[in-house]
Amino acid sequence: MKTVAAASMPATPSSQSAVQPTRPYGCTNLKLRQLMRRVAQHYDVELARSGLKTTQYSLLTCLAKLGPQRPADLAAVLKIDASTLTRNLAPIVAAGWAVQSAGPDGRSRTVTLTEAGREKRLQAQRHWKAAQDGLNATLGMARVAALHQLVDESMALLSAEADASVGVGAGA
Repeated sequence: MKTVAAASMPATPSSQSAVQPTRPYGCTNLKLRQLMRRVAQHYDVELARSGLKTTQYSLLTCLAKLGPQRPADLAAVLKIDASTLTRNLAPIVAAGWAVQSAGPDGRSRTVTLTEAGREKRLQAQRHWKAAQDGLNATLGMARVAALHQLVDESMALLSAEADASVGVGAGA
């Protein structure tokens, strides 16, 4: 009978905590997308109770924390492209939760949160908190903290790689 090292077998829910693979099993992109879809579904269900999508809540929160922003700067902070920002911003502006106005130089635009947007964000924040608490309870605080750390470290590494590939940074 041929024996197979446990480390080369895919982790199952029952073996996951007992055996850690020595190398990744499967496509990292697929696994991350599956996790993101599941987490997004969790937040979407809760935030829908406030009448917002998670993308809208993120935009309102970003504007609430940073104040008026140029669309290009807002897109950079959210790590999305300009067309995605335009598409996500349109219903927020249409609902009166934010306004776009001429920027300081007359050529640029500025996005500003309205009072109605602040109120909508506060209403939605209770639902976001319920989603966050639910996820923390399901996964456990230690796992969520480890996930945050892993994501932050991975984003830094991938950002450095992307910057190097376009010549940004030292010597550029």
